[in-house]
Amino acid sequence: MRISMVMAALVASLVGYGSSIVIVLSAAQALGASPAQTESWVLALCLAKAIGSAFLSWHHRLPVVLAWSTPGAALIAASQGLNMAQGAAAFILAGILVALTGLIGPLGRLIARIPDGIAAAMLAGVLLPFCLKGALAAEAAPLLVLPMLGTFALVRLFNPALAVLSALTIGLALAFGLGAASLEGLALSLPQPEFIPPEWNFGALIGLGLPLYLVTMASQNLPGFATLRAAGYEPPVRSALGVTGGLSALSGFFGAHGVSMAAITAAICMGPDVHPDPKQRWKVGLAYGFIWLLLGLAGPVLLSFLTALPGEVMAALVALALLGPLTGALATAMADPGQRFAAAMTITVTASGLALHGIGAAFWGLIAGLGFYAIEQLRNRPARR
Repeated sequence: MRISMVMAALVASLVGYGSSIVIVLSAAQALGASPAQTESWVLALCLAKAIGSAFLSWHHRLPVVLAWSTPGAALIAASQGLNMAQGAAAFILAGILVALTGLIGPLGRLIARIPDGIAAAMLAGVLLPFCLKGALAAEAAPLLVLPMLGTFALVRLFNPALAVLSALTIGLALAFGLGAASLEGLALSLPQPEFIPPEWNFGALIGLGLPLYLVTMASQNLPGFATLRAAGYEPPVRSALGVTGGLSALSGFFGAHGVSMAAITAAICMGPDVHPDPKQRWKVGLAYGFIWLLLGLAGPVLLSFLTALPGEVMAALVALALLGPLTGALATAMADPGQRFAAAMTITVTASGLALHGIGAAFWGLIAGLGFYAIEQLRNRPARR
């Protein structure tokens, strides 16, 4: 185990945690999670990432690292009228569907038939409202938010992966330095897993569980497999989906929304600076897993710092963290001229927050987009003679 492997795993872990933990906290808040349930959520995510990364890397002798789904957390944060028990059921369903995708070929092919533009548009519609709130946060608390924005823009010129983490650091320093935050409720105890009995609500399963599965597959797993291929490795697709889906379903009983393949942070662990021999880089997955175990155990302390931040700082951090995924989703949504109108309809309905019959807007946005796409396909089909 080279020191370069440990450093790569440390950087990837800190970037993954620091750049998106605020979105996980927003998701927990949307479901009305108690502080104990939030700690359990983060602990289960960290443990699932640690176990899955270490096992898959060791078993396949590949640098396989996992992440939690940032867009998935944003999807949860946009949900309305659901509680933790209903959310847990949706998380378990999404995990089972991911695992089944690896085991059942026709299911994977069915999902692949959803046009890329419409799937990306659903994601864009979920992310857009959060990004818009960043501008409002800057108006409400300019002394806190504008320095964060400036730091983000400056660091992004040299190292985009560290931009959000740098903004978080500045936000913490300013909030505590200016007296806008305090650590009166600092927790120094170890986190405790809390079992959450799932409530199998049809609206939550269809309106949150199904879109969470689609978002995780489209925005996390597929790019994660592509990152492995770009680094010269053949990704273990079926095994990875089975492990991540199984761990996600299990962690759902403890409030976690599941884990998936990593993409951006994975690239940090696969370069020649990690190890000159590509066949030895799999060991970085062991170091990565150990660091995530430590982050899970340190959850109460880290969450005490984050939950003490003013709402404007949290909103700005969420907006900055989601700008990258939003950019990618919009680019994919509008790439194909034949899908643009349907994609625009998907974005509009999803971003509206529409909720019918207890089913969230992401589902209705997907249905609207697929419906308009099908109509346009029929219109453009050559008439038979």
